[in-house]
Amino acid sequence: EVQLVESGGGLVQAGGSLRLSCATSGFTFDEYAIGWFRQAPGKEREGVSCISPSDGRAFYQDSVKGRFTISSDNANDMVYLQMNSMKPEDTDVYYCASDSSPYHVRMAQGMGVMDRDWDSWGQGAQVTVST
Repeated sequence: EVQLVESGGGLVQAGGSLRLSCATSGFTFDEYAIGWFRQAPGKEREGVSCISPSDGRAFYQDSVKGRFTISSDNANDMVYLQMNSMKPEDTDVYYCASDSSPYHVRMAQGMGVMDRDWDSWGQGAQVTVST
């Protein structure tokens, strides 16, 4: 059974940093794609960043480029999202997602946006950025 557990959310002032962690289990980590999404109440879930642990290929949504960094720890089946220079508009619930197709990252790079058709989702972590 695929399990994804997010941690590291919280409250931070604008300009500050947070690191989200996603602990994964139940699948062969480096054969999957792992992504981070976020969603505000009443809005659609949007892709923030994704990574292919097998080769480190990564994608970032334009609004977070240069501020957020996704990384994977393949020895421990973990994915991280380091968020720097945070803005109030980064306030959302952040979700970790996994999919058995490793091509999500290539697709996102080609289209400039992440699709939302992923197999499995975590429970979400609240991130709040105050002014």
